Amino acid sequence: MPTTDDETTLPDEYERADGSAADGDAPGVGPETGVDPRRRRALLRLFAVLTALVLLVDQLTKVWAVAALEPRVRTPLVGDLLGLQLIRNDGAALSIASGMTWALTLVATAVVVVIVRVSRRLGSRGWAVALGLLLGGALGNLVDRMVREPGPLHGHVIDFLAYGRLFIGNVADIAIVVAAVLVVWLTARGIHVDGTRDRHHEDVDGTRDDRHHEDVDGTRDDRHQDPAGPDDATGGAR
Repeated sequence: MPTTDDETTLPDEYERADGSAADGDAPGVGPETGVDPRRRRALLRLFAVLTALVLLVDQLTKVWAVAALEPRVRTPLVGDLLGLQLIRNDGAALSIASGMTWALTLVATAVVVVIVRVSRRLGSRGWAVALGLLLGGALGNLVDRMVREPGPLHGHVIDFLAYGRLFIGNVADIAIVVAAVLVVWLTARGIHVDGTRDRHHEDVDGTRDDRHHEDVDGTRDDRHQDPAGPDDATGGAR
């Protein structure tokens, strides 16, 4: 059975990343997500604040870039490693799918809808941060595609952060990359959006749970046993 950080046994297949039981019927726990309503509201606030902050910073920096930078003229910040260079991107990152702005707009809209739906199950602070950054970044570039020239669904994204000679991005792109790293890290640790943790994942202190697995019929799987049987261990007849 899973245990919390203080070794308290839990009866469920999963445990919460914060150590609480994943039982939707427990007192003070919402029946839909299995998360304490107060904790869920706090996580949703964190999610919403991060989304709004990323969107605001992204749009303000784009307004500044359009007003202050000459198109395609590079201004070094850290030698050749980082600079400012204004471009209008009608494709995705690295100018992929150039000329397919309308399709990218529809994809971005679908991503936003999925993130909002998933956020209804939030029970993990890490996932609240990851989804907030991801939604803020997606909305930042989606706003460009909807309101900037040449028109709705075809607007070009404002990029101005030049990374060496590799590619040019913006604040929304940074938020999306950080969110992707967080998602990979949370998934690797076995932490789900609702705050549950995989039953047989490694403990938080890095030690592995080497409890024997039970077969589906409830019997113990002792594959480490001597294949010749217990008689060999006692010197019995073969």
